[in-house]
Amino acid sequence: MVAKIRMTHSTAMVLQALSSGRGYGFDIMDTTGLPGGTVYPALRRLESAGLVESEWEEGNEAHREGRPARKYYRLTGDGETALADAGARFRVLGLLVADASGDSRS
Repeated sequence: MVAKIRMTHSTAMVLQALSSGRGYGFDIMDTTGLPGGTVYPALRRLESAGLVESEWEEGNEAHREGRPARKYYRLTGDGETALADAGARFRVLGLLVADASGDSRS
């Protein structure tokens, strides 16, 4: 069952970033320009609501790259529906994330 979540502009930006292939916290922060104090609580709420799923990467890969393991997030089907609803509410949503990522899509 999917819990109800208050869809703010910041939360919608996090969903859009995930939809655009940004899968972990720092990447979402870089793409959206949102601080970690906004992104990580939003990811926790979205996961609790069933709109995103997460999985820790293999520790060996992170170790080889000399960094901590990353927790990767992805949209669920309900998350995709919530993003579509948010896109209708926040019309500039796709443009904001595309601009922040250097994506040239129109």
